[in-house]
Amino acid sequence: MQTILPFPDIAPEIFSIDLGGFTLALRWYALAYIVGILAGWRLAIMAVRRPALWPGGTAPFTMEAIDDLMTSVILGIIIGGRLGFVLFYQPGYYLANPAEIAMIWQGGMSFHGGMLGVAAAGLYFAWRRAVPLASVLDIMALATPPGLLLGRIANFINAELWGRPTDLPWGVVFPGIRAQDCPGIEGPCARHPSQLYEAGLEGIILGIALIILVFGRGWLRRPGQITGVFLIGYGLSRFAVEFVRQADPQFITETNPLGHVIGLGGTGLSMGQLLSLPMIAIGIGFVIWARRRPVPA
Repeated sequence: MQTILPFPDIAPEIFSIDLGGFTLALRWYALAYIVGILAGWRLAIMAVRRPALWPGGTAPFTMEAIDDLMTSVILGIIIGGRLGFVLFYQPGYYLANPAEIAMIWQGGMSFHGGMLGVAAAGLYFAWRRAVPLASVLDIMALATPPGLLLGRIANFINAELWGRPTDLPWGVVFPGIRAQDCPGIEGPCARHPSQLYEAGLEGIILGIALIILVFGRGWLRRPGQITGVFLIGYGLSRFAVEFVRQADPQFITETNPLGHVIGLGGTGLSMGQLLSLPMIAIGIGFVIWARRRPVPA
């Protein structure tokens, strides 16, 4: 008999208040963004307050600059994440319904799009503040894992982005018609809690690795190294989890039940894996480039 885990009784909304016919609700997903950004901001502040961690023994930012950077990052996450979802996952739908592109409250954010938005924000910040771009990217990479950890936990609470069916003892029975639509399976359909896999890999393991490299090994002294490690770590984590993560419905057909966007014989690559491969390659390039440059005195 298969052991399955019931989905925990946690509502997506923490609380809601009715104000004259208008409902104001605080959702776990919103709280995850807020707390994740605050935790990342604190990590950035901790790094800036330790000049010895930086090239030449001098931090390239002031405290005021970090606050300005966080504002740019928030805009990059929201705009880039939404446009990434629109362009990477449902371009046809939003081309037909352009008015819904701005309706982020309906859901639909892409990490890869958010990452591009954050990179654009970092580029703008580095240009406006006349600071080294590689160091800007490094501090943003250090600050990102807390948000990834909390965001994936919020995905789990929202019962979204679940994994493929599994008979493993930690399979979770997610609620909803789509989650229980498992051809060939009778009774409750248990799925991989792929959100928690990603939380552990992208949030905890990658986050701890970056903290050790920054505060214990001084890897900020070679600008670009931490950015490279982050890109490699996230890319490998996402690539691995995609093997057990349910593909988005627009990619699934009768002849392509696993939702591969590129076929490779009897297998293939999902959209998440396809977008992660360039991340890994760019990350390796960052590390090689940083290691070949001389360390500032």
